[in-house]
Amino acid sequence: MALQIGIVGLPNVGKSTLFRALTKKQVPAENYPFTTIDPNVGVVEVPDNRLPQLAKACSSEKIVPAICEFVDIAGLVRDAHKGEGLGNKFLANIREVAAIAHVVRVFTDPDVIHVDNRVDPVQDVETIETELALADLDAVKKRIGTIEGKAKSGDKIALAELPLLEALEKGLSAGTPARALGQDEPTQTLVKSMSLLSGKPVVYVANVDEKDIANAAAIQMDLASKLHREAKDVIVISAKIEAELAELEPEEASVYLKDLGLSEPGLNRLIQHAFTTLGLMTFFTAGPMESKAWTIHQGTAAPQAAGVIHTDFEKTFIRAEIMNWKDLLAYGEQGCKEKGLLRIEGKEYVMQDGDVAHFRVGA
Repeated sequence: MALQIGIVGLPNVGKSTLFRALTKKQVPAENYPFTTIDPNVGVVEVPDNRLPQLAKACSSEKIVPAICEFVDIAGLVRDAHKGEGLGNKFLANIREVAAIAHVVRVFTDPDVIHVDNRVDPVQDVETIETELALADLDAVKKRIGTIEGKAKSGDKIALAELPLLEALEKGLSAGTPARALGQDEPTQTLVKSMSLLSGKPVVYVANVDEKDIANAAAIQMDLASKLHREAKDVIVISAKIEAELAELEPEEASVYLKDLGLSEPGLNRLIQHAFTTLGLMTFFTAGPMESKAWTIHQGTAAPQAAGVIHTDFEKTFIRAEIMNWKDLLAYGEQGCKEKGLLRIEGKEYVMQDGDVAHFRVGA
C-alpha cells in the first residue's frame, strides 16, 4: 500500500523545492507560475527508526522500508475551478491523491514573486480551499441533477443520497470544506466515493525563512490558531534547509541539524503526520533474509495484514505469531518464546503498530 500525498499551493510557495528535498528528484522550479504542468511523482521511504534496530537484532541481510509517494502538482490560482491557469487539469491530479500537503508561503524573499504580490499565508490557504470547495460544489450539483429524477420515481438509493448531497451543496456554497460537513458515516462514505477535493485529509506546510526555523514552535501555534486548526496539523519547515539536508551525507546532515537546534528533518514529521492523518500504521516481518515494514490501516485484522504480504495468505491464513518490536529487541525471538512474549493469535486478532509477525498459512 503506497500512500500518495499531493503537494499543492499557490505558485512560488516552495512546492518544487520541497519535492526535490523529499525525493532528490530534480524538477523545474523556475521563478514563474505553471512551470510544473504534469505532476511529478517521487517515491520516498517512510522514516522509522525501529526498522534498522530490528534488522540489526535479526542480522538481516536487507532492510525494506515502507514507502509513500509524493505528487508535485503545479500551482493553483484563483478561479482554478473555472479552468484558470490550467486549473481543471491540476484539480484532476489532486482528486487522485489520498491526502494533501498544502504548502503556504511564510518566507519573505523579495526575489521570489508572489502571484498576488503579498505574503499572507492565511489568505493563501483561503484561496486554495475556496477553489477546492467550488470545484466540489460543481461536482455535487451535477450529481444532484443526475439523481433527482430517480429520487422522484422512488429509487431508494437516490432517496437516501439526495438529502446528503443537498446538505453538502449548502455547506460548500458557504465555503465550508467537505471534510467539515457531516461526520456521520453515510456522508463521509459519499464524500470519499465522489473523491471530493475538500474532503481529503490535509496538513499545512509553513515554508519559512531559514533564519526563522528557530521560531518554528511559535509560528506553528500562530498559524494553527489563525487557521482554526490543531497545532499538529501545521508542520513548519524551511524548504531551502530541507533541500540542503537532502544533498548531505547522513553524518553531515546530523551535524547540520544539531547546529540548527533540530532533532530531525521537518520532512520526517510531514511523512509521519500524513500516516497518522490517514489512519495508517506499520507492522514488521523480520528475519535473517530481510527486515521489512508493511503499511496497513489501523484496525486491520491479522488475516488482512497477511494478505498485504501476499493475497493468497489472507485466504489460507491459519494463525499469526506476534511479538512486540521492543520485546524482540530486548530478548530475541527465542527469549520471547521462553518468556511467553511470543503470542499465538487467530483470525480475530487486530494488529497493533509495531507488531512483528510471522504468519502461518495453509497450502
